[in-house]
Order: sequence, then structure tokens, then C-alpha cells
Amino acid sequence: MVTAKHRIVIVGGGTAGISVAARLLRRGHSDVAVIEPSDTHYYQPLWTLVGGGHAKASTTARPEASVMPRGATWIRNAAAAVDPDNNTVTCVDGAVYEYDVLVVSPGIQLDWDRVEGLADALGSGGVSSNYRFDLAPRTWDFIKNLRSGTAVFTMPSGPIKCAGAPQKIAYLASDYWRSQGVLSDIDVHLVVPTPRLFGIPAIADSLDAIAADYGITVHTNAEVTSVDADAHKVGVTATGGGGSDTMLSYDVLHAVPHQSAPDWIKSGPLSTGDTGGYVEIDKHTMQHVRYPNVFSLGDAGSSPNSKTGAAIRKQAPVVVANVEAFLAGRPLPASYNGYASCPIVTSSHAMLLAEFDYDLNITPSFPLLDPTKPHRSYWYLKKYGLPFMYWNLMLKGLA
Repeated sequence: MVTAKHRIVIVGGGTAGISVAARLLRRGHSDVAVIEPSDTHYYQPLWTLVGGGHAKASTTARPEASVMPRGATWIRNAAAAVDPDNNTVTCVDGAVYEYDVLVVSPGIQLDWDRVEGLADALGSGGVSSNYRFDLAPRTWDFIKNLRSGTAVFTMPSGPIKCAGAPQKIAYLASDYWRSQGVLSDIDVHLVVPTPRLFGIPAIADSLDAIAADYGITVHTNAEVTSVDADAHKVGVTATGGGGSDTMLSYDVLHAVPHQSAPDWIKSGPLSTGDTGGYVEIDKHTMQHVRYPNVFSLGDAGSSPNSKTGAAIRKQAPVVVANVEAFLAGRPLPASYNGYASCPIVTSSHAMLLAEFDYDLNITPSFPLLDPTKPHRSYWYLKKYGLPFMYWNLMLKGLA
């Protein structure tokens, strides 16, 4: 039994869903529904600065009602299943919504349980993560109170949102400890599953120099697979050639969980069917490869770009243009080139802005500044410019 029908149904009221809804409404589409259970909307990119002691968590949260575009139908519910053969979305309470076009943007799932012992360790004993709103302030507590010992910063294998975040906090912490005169008494480790700190060699060279300057021991081709909170140790497992299995002690541990599509996407007909289970889309048109009236963008989509808010900013206009064309029976005109931006904060006053496309070509928005090096002006962009643009332009369909 169908509860209601809408011309366009958007699953998810996060960055992607709100951006698309706002753009559609600005272009005259009147029947747009957004399925979103949360009362609060978060600007997550600032959580790194919260964990590093440079922002307050409260500034990253606003009521969901304040960002829901005027004219959208807000369905305060959580999606639980999609039946693309019958054009319906079923919610957790059994309500069923029919659509002409579906936009799937429920975000990404944090799989804390995939690292043995991590979920139980979070929030105490020096273990925290900037990937949760309630824990980012705890990260700062642990960092500012450490005067000697060992700090371990981890990154998991597989796609994650904001892939630079696991190392940003290592640099911010090291910068703080240096300012306090205690960095020489702290053994800092950064564990990454990749062969280098970044996929673009010129940027990796720059980050290698920054890590070396702080005295950070970088473990490449490796990831943390277990946390023993009682012993204050983590198990490190090799992910590729050159990696090694070892145990590291810690006094402070900043852990980043594995991530994947929400379980209901993974197990449903829209999924790629692989481990990540993301919505299977054409990486340029953002249209589902099997169901032409389904589009997806943001962290839940299978497009192989870095999962960042900047990627969504470029994907949203593509999805809107192609949804309009589909509804009008025209060929899809818009194409996404894989653009993503990874702002890597390297200290309390500098940031490197890595911008690139699917082919890892560097595509700088500010060509006068060397895109492979940190700059002070980018720090102000990160702390003030990007949040302003997010709340006032992007979520309103203006940027």
C-alpha cells in the first residue's frame, strides 16, 4: 500500500540531498520530497578542527529544519529498502513512497566493528575519532593533556569520506605538541594502507617532508586491525608489499573506521554487489547503470572519486541537469569529471588544498598558489570561507 507519491524522491537530507533538492526547487520542480530522519544537520569537514582544538563542535551543527529547502516535502523517516522495479521506497516504519525519479544520497556507514575492540574502546583511555560529532571534542581533550608517550593515528583500507582527515589530525596534534615544547617527548605514528601519503606524487613529496619535520613515523601499506584497550596496544597488519605486521603501544589513539554503503543499500538491488556495496552508477552521468530513473551522488555512490563535500558540489548540478533531461525524455547532457578537493591541514596556520579529477590531474581553483604546498591563506579558507559557502550558498543551491 503506497503512502504517497512524489515526482522526485531524494533519500538523505545531508550535503548531497539538500543541495540537489534546493537546485531542483530553484529550477521550478514543485514536487520534491526528501526522506531524512535526523533533526540535526552537521558540517562534518570542521570536525578535524574541533579535534585539533581550533573550532567548537556546536558551530558544526544546525537544525535540519533550517537547511531543508522551502517547498520540499520533508519525510521525517529513515529509508529501509528500494524496489526499483516498482519505483518505491519503503521506510523503517513501513511507509511506502512512490517516485518517478529517485535520487539516492543516504551518506556512508561507519563500520566501527570491523576493527576488533575499537567500538568498545572509543571515548575513553585515550581512544577517540573525529568521525563522530560527540567524539571530536574528546580527541582534543586527549591531545592537549598528553605531555609524553605514544600517539597513533590510523587510516583504514577502502574508500572513506574525506580521505585526508586521518592524517590532518596527526599534523594538528604534532603542531600543538611542538608549540607546547613536548613534541620531542611524544612518539607519533601514522598508519596508512596506501603506498604513500597521497596518490599524487608531488603532493605526497610535500606531505612526506611535513611528516618528517614533525618526526612522525609513517607506516605505509598497513592498517590497524585490533585495539586492546586494557593493554593500550593496537595490532597493525600489512595491506600490501612493504607493509609489516606489528604491535604499537599508545597513550592517545585517533582511529578512523572502515566505511561502506548503508546496509540496506548493500543488500538491495541498487548495489554494486561488492564489499562496499555502493549504488552502482555511471561515473560521469551519475545515473544508475540498470535503472535509468535512479540517480545517486555523494558518499553512497560508486563513482571512484574521493568522497568529499567538494565532489558533491560538482556532482549536484550534474544530477539536477540529468534528472531534468530524463524527465523530459532527452539525452543526458551533463558529465562529472571526478573533481574532488582534499583540504589537508598541516599546522595551526597552513593548509594544502589538493584538487584533482578522475585521472589524478591537479585542477587548482587558485592557480597562483602552488597546489602541492601548504599556504596560510588556505587555512582561513578552511576555517571561515568553506563553512560560510556551505551554509549560505551550497545548501541553498547557489554554489
